[in-house]
Amino acid sequence: MKITQLRNATALIELGPHKILVDPMLAQKGALPPLKLLGERVRNPIVDLPPLTDALLATVTHCLVTHCQKGHFDHLDRAAKAWLRHTQIPVVCTPHDAAHLRQRGLNVQPLAPGHQAPQPFLGGRIRTVRCRHGKGLVGLMMEHGVGYFIEMPGEPSLYLSGDTILTQDVLDFLAQHQPEVCVVPAGGARFDLGHEIIMGIEEVLQFAAATRGMVLANHLEALSHCPVSRAALQAAAQRAGLAHRLQVPADGQTLTYASAGLRSSF
Repeated sequence: MKITQLRNATALIELGPHKILVDPMLAQKGALPPLKLLGERVRNPIVDLPPLTDALLATVTHCLVTHCQKGHFDHLDRAAKAWLRHTQIPVVCTPHDAAHLRQRGLNVQPLAPGHQAPQPFLGGRIRTVRCRHGKGLVGLMMEHGVGYFIEMPGEPSLYLSGDTILTQDVLDFLAQHQPEVCVVPAGGARFDLGHEIIMGIEEVLQFAAATRGMVLANHLEALSHCPVSRAALQAAAQRAGLAHRLQVPADGQTLTYASAGLRSSF
């Protein structure tokens, strides 16, 4: 399995012949609105996509969306919708998002309703995991979406947590399934008021301590409301003795993972 970090939550997952684009935000730097209204109003994204993006997009076979409604353009923006509409690449999503995406002309292939139960996916299986995209008043305003747990023959098990804070649901899932590779948001995003809406440094460290697998942190240094830097997260992981399992890739960097043991039959 290969994971190429593109920008923010956008990544390309290579599983055998399948190349899965996750949560595409394809806009040029500064093309999207600010996410904080007080102080300096910085437009988003604050960095461009890496130079290899166009070449990688030409290889994509599927798209996977964790959430996309209520203005969450950092997981599916207008540029990505236009590209998906033009290419008609299959877009895998939850039933909740299916009608929304069909109305925009996308080739939608929704999963079956319900959480936890695995279902067929590209010769393997996939299940959704509940997200909590913030708490308190700000949490009531957010689109909470899902994470995905993907198991493929001969590949490491993969947990894409989606946009979530660290919850008991997430910790229970880690304890039960112990994914070999996890991809988590680590930017500590927050608006002008209220709590963080994704994990920050401390929660990412707690997440990493709760699993035996590799943890890849993204959602960093791409949006104006995410204050956590790669350097700060790497330094904290080093102090916590987790730097050997917590990876913080640069945009455009590809990481390769092999399964540590035998996978269950499919």
